[in-house]
Amino acid sequence: MHTAQPAAGQPAPFDPTRRTALVTGLLYLVTFLASIPAVFLLAPLLNDPRYVVGAGVDTQVGVGAVLDMVNAFACIGTAVAVFSVGRRVHEGFALGFVTTRLIEAAIISIGVISLLAALTLRSEGVAASDAGAAVLVGRGLVAVRDWTFLLGPSLMSALNALMFGTVLYRGRLLPRAIPAIGIIGAPVMIAFVIATMLGLSEQGSAFNGIAGVFFFVWELLAGLWMTFRGFNRDAPVVIAAMAEAAHPPISTAAIPPSIAPAS
Repeated sequence: MHTAQPAAGQPAPFDPTRRTALVTGLLYLVTFLASIPAVFLLAPLLNDPRYVVGAGVDTQVGVGAVLDMVNAFACIGTAVAVFSVGRRVHEGFALGFVTTRLIEAAIISIGVISLLAALTLRSEGVAASDAGAAVLVGRGLVAVRDWTFLLGPSLMSALNALMFGTVLYRGRLLPRAIPAIGIIGAPVMIAFVIATMLGLSEQGSAFNGIAGVFFFVWELLAGLWMTFRGFNRDAPVVIAAMAEAAHPPISTAAIPPSIAPAS
């Protein structure tokens, strides 16, 4: 199904879904802009087992924690922003996307709390006699964050792709190749997560890299396309939305009683 092209000199019909696509796309890009720098900013704490008894770079790590929280809130925003359009395609998948994004944000927040707890442990000072115990506690807090990274941005990203990717694919809201990348990559990422939980793989492995490429590509392309192109105008739900915008229903509540139709 294709929309009729406007005659020469006539403006294109108003697309009420354009703002939804723009907001959703921008929030997707925010998740990239927040999460990628956070990896490098948090590295001193994540990679140094004795961080809590060392000099530390708490301000840098704190900025990384803030960016992780920005990422968490942006995750929720992507699902909430697109829900009004997604539900027109499949309400169950659209609601599922909101749910998986909420779970992802909650898991990310747990990881941030564990890192902030490690910063508190270091900033309050550790007696020399307690250094060994403090290091163990610090490593435990970092381990919590590592597991939240596996279950949040990794596992939940796979479920996000199955939910949102299916909505985009079935609704033809984006070129189908874009959500197809995420849908194909979802079982690969789920397999990696399960393998890691069973001790058969680990984060940073080649398996992790292969699984991650699918999601980097599909989420980046989806974010860019929604931001700069919007949803496809020949998608059935977009056509319906434009038709409703062009011919809004008349409410009898707005008609004076003297001319309102009899019940």
